[in-house]
Amino acid sequence: MRNFGSTLRLSLASILLASTLAACGVVSDGNSKNSANSGSGGNAKDDKIVIGLSLDTLKEERWQKDRDLFSAKVQELGGEVKVLAANGDDAVQMSQAEQLISQGVDVLVVVAHNAEATAPIVEKAHKEGIKVIAYDRLINNADVDYYISFDNVRVGELQAQAVTEAAPKGNIVYIGGADTDNNAHMFKEGAMNVLKPLVDKGDIKIVYDQFSKDWKPEEALKNMENALTANNNDIQGVVAANDGTAGGVVQALTAQGMDGKIPVSGQDADLAGVQRIAEGKQLMTVYKPINLIATTAAEMAVSAAKGEEVKADKTVNNGKIDVPSVLLDPIAVNKDNLDVVIKDGFHKLEEVYKNVPKDQWPKE
Repeated sequence: MRNFGSTLRLSLASILLASTLAACGVVSDGNSKNSANSGSGGNAKDDKIVIGLSLDTLKEERWQKDRDLFSAKVQELGGEVKVLAANGDDAVQMSQAEQLISQGVDVLVVVAHNAEATAPIVEKAHKEGIKVIAYDRLINNADVDYYISFDNVRVGELQAQAVTEAAPKGNIVYIGGADTDNNAHMFKEGAMNVLKPLVDKGDIKIVYDQFSKDWKPEEALKNMENALTANNNDIQGVVAANDGTAGGVVQALTAQGMDGKIPVSGQDADLAGVQRIAEGKQLMTVYKPINLIATTAAEMAVSAAKGEEVKADKTVNNGKIDVPSVLLDPIAVNKDNLDVVIKDGFHKLEEVYKNVPKDQWPKE
């Protein structure tokens, strides 16, 4: 016999969830296997543009910001967004992408967990006449319609430049991101563009070089601990691929009483990262204005859904084709220009300098 009480409770819960998410233009919180309609909670009109957003994860602060900004811009342009996040699981991301495709989204935007494993998503979408935009992370060996990101090779160059300017000689450690993420390889490529000539000159030596599984800070911590042990703490600089891995690096350095003494790079301008910069525990981060990439991606998606021209003036080869691409400029941020993220509204001054004595805060 059907349990109407349970059904009613489930329906009420679904309505509450959909209502909450609709406020920021998001159709799903990314953790549920189901998605609902935004707006007033009714079904979308047949002529309304619907964009699917398949996220690798929402566990990191950065991706929550992307989701909200992207969704708000699409909504401003008259569309709506269905969002699902796989929390770092390839099989789940594939299943969620298939779900979005089956729901008839007009365009699918994908933040890939695995550059190779997500390739079949593109094929499945194309069979249904749905264009695919790779967001911030390239999808390899697939006929991706468009790619939008920052110049990720440049990101790695900025990181390595900052560290080697602070530590022009000695032992350097490279702590990368996820080996499965194409961006991690591009960051490393950029870093090595700067590091290898210095190695050839004999100025520096790369004494440890390791990726960190799934970008996890705890993996970066283990890597840095191993690097310190293998080199008897004789390390002069660390190029860490993002602020999460930098956090693991700083944790390992702190345990040895070396925090603040070794220059460490980062990326994404996460709150914890910029707080460490303000405290003097992290040298720099690479700020990639998320408002810029999210709103630009939203405009691309809506244009593609309307069959309009999408302006992509560059190409990036993904192993199969030269993907029409939009590559935005990243910004190196250190203690001297932390106000960049504050003026952009990315973080508040009181948040950035939370762990710094107030008399040392910059004047607003």
